Amino acid sequence: MKRVSLAMAFALLLAMSVWAQTESTTPVPYKFEDVKFPGDNFTQLLGINNEGVIAGYHNVNANSGFTLTLGSPNKFVTENFPNSMQTQVIGINNKGLTVGFYIDLGGKTHGFLKTLTGPYVSVDYPALVSGALKSGSVFNQLLGQNDKGQAAGYFSQSIANTTPDFPYIFDEPGHVFQVLTLPLAAQGAQATGINNSQEVCGFYIDKTGKNHGYYISFGTFFELNFPNSIFTQALGINNVGEIVGVYVDTANATHGFLYKRATNTYQSIDDPNGDGVGTTFVNGINDKHQLVGFYGTSPVNTGFVANPE
Repeated sequence: MKRVSLAMAFALLLAMSVWAQTESTTPVPYKFEDVKFPGDNFTQLLGINNEGVIAGYHNVNANSGFTLTLGSPNKFVTENFPNSMQTQVIGINNKGLTVGFYIDLGGKTHGFLKTLTGPYVSVDYPALVSGALKSGSVFNQLLGQNDKGQAAGYFSQSIANTTPDFPYIFDEPGHVFQVLTLPLAAQGAQATGINNSQEVCGFYIDKTGKNHGYYISFGTFFELNFPNSIFTQALGINNVGEIVGVYVDTANATHGFLYKRATNTYQSIDDPNGDGVGTTFVNGINDKHQLVGFYGTSPVNTGFVANPE
């Protein structure tokens, strides 16, 4: 049954819609709380669930994953795939299941998922070798997770991710992959988030090399481009009609954004602290409208949580 339901959900990807999208005239005010992993100047917060538990990683040279519960003090729990060189924890659902990716000792990148009490599970899209399916492709990442046992991610056919990406949805109980075919994605695409209605967000790269955000809702593809931007990526989606991501303006400054489907409007998001204005990424959003992301220029990044006021 898992195979049938997943295939039906994404069988109508040929339907397309592009709306005229505008900036909101009534932006939501946010209160920002900056977060740094103790003793480290590089911290990225990437996902948040409805309980306020956050997924992320630190250490620019040897990425180390964690989950975080804010408090006095903040509680970081390290989460690294066993025997890996690097790990990033990117998505977290309301049941506490996390997804992300790790780099093994041979330099290959794999997706993974982990429950609160269970073991890590490595996830690789099957590779076709000499006409037979083998154990895994050479580059995979899982980037988002819903509460229905499905994750969003992508794979590449090159170990260094130098070839186009292919987005997919991974059905965890059945271990079934559904590749999303986006006709405009001449240079690749990623699926970055999935909600409980199986709506998917992500971004694709067109034939000219430009990045566009998108979401897929019940078989219809919607393109997302922040107004007057030169680059847009959708990175997170919640269950109440909101999508977040990052865009680059015509002055080459980087900003996060919030997109509201109910009003078809965007809001630009910048952490006002430090050098956040013009260097902000918004990566995750929960159903309580809390945002997580980071700002700064590598090798210095500061994570943040933004609460609506």
